[in-house]
Amino acid sequence: MTTASMPQPPSSPLPYRDMGLITLGHALTHWYPSTFFMLLPLIGQELGLTYSQIGLIMTCQYAAGAISNIPGGMLVDIWGKKGQLMAMSLFWVGFPYFLMGFTSTYWVLLACAMLVGMGNNLWHPTAIPLLGQMFPQRKGLALSLHGMGGNLGDALAPLAVGGMLSFLTWHQIVIINVVPGALMSVLILYFLGAMTFVPKSKSRSHEAIGSDASAHMAAKPKPQSFKSYTAGLKDLMKTPGLFMLIMSSSFRSMTQGTLLTFLPLYLAKEMQYNVFWVGAVMAILQVAGFVAAPIAGHMSDQLGRRTLLMSCFAVTGVVLLLMTFAGGTALFVVLIALLGFFLYAARPVMQAWLLESTPQNMGGTSIGLMFGMQSGAQAVAPILGGIVADHYGLMAAFYFLAGTIVLANVMIFFTPAPANDHQAKA
Repeated sequence: MTTASMPQPPSSPLPYRDMGLITLGHALTHWYPSTFFMLLPLIGQELGLTYSQIGLIMTCQYAAGAISNIPGGMLVDIWGKKGQLMAMSLFWVGFPYFLMGFTSTYWVLLACAMLVGMGNNLWHPTAIPLLGQMFPQRKGLALSLHGMGGNLGDALAPLAVGGMLSFLTWHQIVIINVVPGALMSVLILYFLGAMTFVPKSKSRSHEAIGSDASAHMAAKPKPQSFKSYTAGLKDLMKTPGLFMLIMSSSFRSMTQGTLLTFLPLYLAKEMQYNVFWVGAVMAILQVAGFVAAPIAGHMSDQLGRRTLLMSCFAVTGVVLLLMTFAGGTALFVVLIALLGFFLYAARPVMQAWLLESTPQNMGGTSIGLMFGMQSGAQAVAPILGGIVADHYGLMAAFYFLAGTIVLANVMIFFTPAPANDHQAKA
């Protein structure tokens, strides 16, 4: 009995290696869009674009992701070859940016942005359920570590681009930028291309993340039959609070997507920062999210998801409103750091909540549905933010952001708490 109650060590180092590869891959899926956010002011200046036209570029990217995300999630659950799908996704994200380097035509930029949206949104329905299977009792922490990879890519890209712009053009940067994604896709294909991950047994809720790693097992992927998938889809649609949770996540993504589109523009045009300092401030936003992710993931595993999310959203709304009063001052940068901490803390918690609420064999579809709705909301948000900015000034876009995060919190308030929230508090 004593032996049974003690945490078991991981059966091999493979879970850590594979989590590391997945996390680094996630970092690159964020590296590319963050690079593009930094280049948007230069692209807009070169092509003479309005704020609305700049917003439309991101709208096309998010719209393509919204359309492709749900079919992508279905493909993950039915095909099951997650390593191959992650490698395909990563290459698909980087290559369209490479093509952008050879054109200055606005419509070609829109088409490439759509291709990026399709590739980028295949990653999450594949990687997130996979990590949920590898670490079944520590989903919040495991997904927060995965989220840290995204924050790392988001933080390093602005600094790297800010430095490279001192001696390279934006065309040269997007061409060179394809190399790391291509290399990582080859590594993922080599190490994970023929493997899947299934839990041998459920670990105890008090065990460390390393104990959950004993669930890792290499095996040949087994495609799911269409009949089994259809039955699982019916169960998924019956999940209590499913769409309220997804809608909340969508409003949060509207806040994030609009912020990443217009914050660099505000820093460059209104606060007169050069490209290096714009990159530095955007890195501060992401570093704060990097720090917040494991704290929020661990706390949600221990204390419950719902209360943590409502607190994060409430503070985010307050910070956004304070930013409208602090524009043009040093306090504005401090508030950006706070915003990054609480806005990004919510992301892995919502993903863990969704995985716990839905059937395991529908993980790809449920995450695909969440990210598809998020992409749809993000497709609308930048163009709306651009219209607001064109008519009322860039600072008015931050009022718009505050409204979207308030709506996200309202949705969480009406979403039934997951079962493990009660267990965590007991």
